[in-house]
Amino acid sequence: MVNNKIISLILAALATLLLAAFTLGLAQGISAGFAGFWGGLPFWIITLIVLACAVYDVWETCIRNR
Repeated sequence: MVNNKIISLILAALATLLLAAFTLGLAQGISAGFAGFWGGLPFWIITLIVLACAVYDVWETCIRNR
């Protein structure tokens, strides 16, 4: 049987990739639209911070050995 740690790592990586695709696409759409690059820059900063937190959470939950 497959190890539960491997399953949780795969699902966490998939969920993080879907979150990244959604938020980066949203940030790109905001910057390319009416707001322009400088208007969308605060959203880009927030997006990158949230994605960094999500990647850290995956690392903390699935990869780090306790």
